[in-house]
Amino acid sequence: MLVLPTLAAPPLRPPPRLAPPPPASFSSWNWRPNRKLLQPGPFATAADAPRGRGGPLPEPEERDQLFLAALHAARLRDEESRRPDPLFIDPYAVVLLSLDVAHQAPESLISHLMPCPDHYRITTRYVDDKLQNLITSSDNFRQIVLLTDGMDTRPYRLCWPRMSVVYDVSPGRIFSTAAQQLRGVGAKISRNCILLHTPSESPNIQEGLCKNGFNGNKPSLWVLQGLPMSTSSSLENLLLVISNLAMKGSIFIGELTHFPDWTAAADMVSGKDRLENLFFTQGFQVSFVHYENVAHDLSLVLASPRKQCGRVLFVAEQLRFSDAQLENFRMHFERTQDDADEEGFEEL
Repeated sequence: MLVLPTLAAPPLRPPPRLAPPPPASFSSWNWRPNRKLLQPGPFATAADAPRGRGGPLPEPEERDQLFLAALHAARLRDEESRRPDPLFIDPYAVVLLSLDVAHQAPESLISHLMPCPDHYRITTRYVDDKLQNLITSSDNFRQIVLLTDGMDTRPYRLCWPRMSVVYDVSPGRIFSTAAQQLRGVGAKISRNCILLHTPSESPNIQEGLCKNGFNGNKPSLWVLQGLPMSTSSSLENLLLVISNLAMKGSIFIGELTHFPDWTAAADMVSGKDRLENLFFTQGFQVSFVHYENVAHDLSLVLASPRKQCGRVLFVAEQLRFSDAQLENFRMHFERTQDDADEEGFEEL
């Protein structure tokens, strides 16, 4: 099983409870835990926040459920960034918001598309820390695949090592709209790095990633947060794509939603068993991470029970060879056989 790093020192006092969001007129939340956060390191700072917006968003009647869910997640990141002592800072989230969206009632959205506010903030911090630890502790990970809702700002707010290629797999229309917004305020990926997009609605995501230059003979990091998946079959298909592409030893981290076609959220043990079996059949060794443990490491206490969230954090390692690796082995074997046949012919 994978060993997870400790994210922060244990609290000196009883941990506080996450407070609910303030009224819209407040610019920050009256919430200050008695703890010391990890230093942001290469992350963006509040001073980096862009001023102004990149252009108008679609009219309300043009927005679908996925678009509204992505905007709601951006709003959560913006609200967290305005806290006195935030878990993370996303200076670009505000660029994706508009005044009418800021007051959008979340009840109108499909429940499994809506991230629980407390869990979403903890997941975002956990994934940020995990990504930073992996890319700074190893020179191997220079291919990063972000499976997102189309409005993930990690390509712009995180500092990537030189020659990194970041692939974003997300709904095409949402990504295009968000990219236009972000380009309008000068958002750019780290120098000597590149961001490439593959629409999640593409009939062949694996082919799309390969056309963009993904190399199955090199290690890769895969991150899942926000990519719409309505059924367990969607996850099964996604795991198949990753298993085919990811070199042995590649890492897959992220958050899974509760699938309506599975048993009720209360049956979490059965649900996790099914998830573990899905990962295993595609060659992944998976470990599940409790939100409460991550919150404890951050000196926080979750205000809402995990069972009401219906989501789970995970870290998985690819144990199989990718299609590209198997093809290399096949070619090497054929060359070896040809050489052996030629040597035998010369002896005759």
